[in-house]
Amino acid sequence: MQATSARYEQSKAQSAEFTRLVLGHLGRHDNSFNPVNFAVWYEFVAGNNTRLNQALAQMQAATPQVSDDMLAALYEDCIAEPAAQSVQDISLQLQTLMTDVQGSAERAGARAGAYGEQLGDLALAFSQQAASGIKPLVSRMIENTSVMSESTRMLVSEVAACRLEIGRLSDELSRALDDAQLDPLTQILNRKGFDDSLSAMMKTPLAKGRIHALMLFDIDRFKQVNDQYGHVMGDQVIKAVAEALQACLAQTEPHALARYGGEEYALVLPSCLMEDATELAEKIRQRAKAIRLRDRRTKDVTISITISGGIATYKPGEQAGTFIERADRALYQSKWAGRDRVTVG
Repeated sequence: MQATSARYEQSKAQSAEFTRLVLGHLGRHDNSFNPVNFAVWYEFVAGNNTRLNQALAQMQAATPQVSDDMLAALYEDCIAEPAAQSVQDISLQLQTLMTDVQGSAERAGARAGAYGEQLGDLALAFSQQAASGIKPLVSRMIENTSVMSESTRMLVSEVAACRLEIGRLSDELSRALDDAQLDPLTQILNRKGFDDSLSAMMKTPLAKGRIHALMLFDIDRFKQVNDQYGHVMGDQVIKAVAEALQACLAQTEPHALARYGGEEYALVLPSCLMEDATELAEKIRQRAKAIRLRDRRTKDVTISITISGGIATYKPGEQAGTFIERADRALYQSKWAGRDRVTVG
């Protein structure tokens, strides 16, 4: 995946020209002015995404109108993976551009107003000297200047409204990007959110005596829950464990909690002390063990669970896959040792 800086290294003038071209495509194909459509056309005019450009060129050759649904499919197929940061950068570029445009328009309006005042003074001077031939000409110039001032005032107003809309879209985009990294069942991070958080932690320098910790937790004998009580109850167990982990982390910052997959959870704990990490893991294990769920039919308490955990500390220079594998091995050592425990790898 290309880095964002490589994908969008255009100057302000180039990005402004790209924006003009994008707006032309959106209008020509009667597309909605939403962040996804803008991102697809921006990538197209920027020419950085060969796969997207080929697919979109073929699509335009086959149909006179590229619909919103077609653009959404292209977005998912060709730019969904890097889009989270890329589309956000586009939105920020637009905000910067609109700020600059508004500033230019405001300065132009101020200049036009001053020009009108100067011409007014000139007309007064001429009128006092009975320069009848010059006075009408200067009056017309004042009228034209007044029209120009009003036009510029309208431009400033329109650009300000456009900035508000861009800001709204940016907020909407931020919410969409946040949602894209959340697991819908538990409302904690999904695997993509975990990957990003782990990558960010691994790039963060450490103070002396501090560690970067990765914890993996897995619900013990979860298949039996599904087999005996059904998947609806299984989902309730998954949610209950996620809530237990969140409760334990309420006073712990920074951290990133994710549903790693199925009944497995991952906790990214940057720049902590080793004893704090092990104490937190034990607290999480005990909190999960205290969970009690009722059978939705009989209302009786029928389910109690345990979890097993594994902890690994980051070794500078190692790959993310190796780091995760060490935490996973520690987790399965807990499983093999009888479950309901935490192992430091």
